[in-house]
Amino acid sequence: MRTWQVERRKRTRHLIELGGLVVKAGIVDLTGDDRTTILGALIWIAEKLRGDQREQTRAIWAAKGKQAFDMETEPRAGLSRAK
Repeated sequence: MRTWQVERRKRTRHLIELGGLVVKAGIVDLTGDDRTTILGALIWIAEKLRGDQREQTRAIWAAKGKQAFDMETEPRAGLSRAK
């Protein structure tokens, strides 16, 4: 496989994973899959990260994200994870 093909696949995987985060956060359902609203929200996020409260904002959002990922990986009492 050529180098450009490998790089293209890595980029595609990365974009799919980022889209998965949008779905996992419930944004697609909450907006009725309105891409204009989703893009507006993402632009708002970018603006917050360019502001003077950047580090505090990132810290809050990172903590929320970590909590969500941790809850996803914790085994739930009384439930088995059959696949």
